[in-house]
Amino acid sequence: MNHPLVKKYDLSPHPEGGFYRQVFQSEHKTSSFVHGESRPALTHIYFLLLKGQVSRFHRVLHDEVWNHYEGAPLQLLQLHKQQLWERRIGGEGHEYVEVVSAGHFQAAQSMGDYSLVGCTVAPGFDFADFSFIEEPSMKQWLDVAHPDLSRFI
Repeated sequence: MNHPLVKKYDLSPHPEGGFYRQVFQSEHKTSSFVHGESRPALTHIYFLLLKGQVSRFHRVLHDEVWNHYEGAPLQLLQLHKQQLWERRIGGEGHEYVEVVSAGHFQAAQSMGDYSLVGCTVAPGFDFADFSFIEEPSMKQWLDVAHPDLSRFI
């Protein structure tokens, strides 16, 4: 991808969609309240979504804070126990931060040409604590109740 921000921030493709680079990982360790494994106390990434890209529904086992840096507002979807809600961060009339609670599914897309955000996870992010929607019943519910969101699965 030749987008200038990919080069400027040395971003790589992310498995959920978009581009990212970890910019901070705490040297301090803590135990996860979910499974007791050791994790950095905090991690932070730059995350870039370009027009037409989506961050697919995924879950992180710990709290995640999204901060909008530049570009178009970001549409952030959250799903928990068949409750779905949307927030937009960035741009006039919107907050610049949103928190995704531990264990909630989340998905996102830029509302314009691009959105550059930061994502902070505590205890720190580890791909072992990351998963996509795998349950067939949840996928089916989304297909029936929210067919317009199928591109996020």
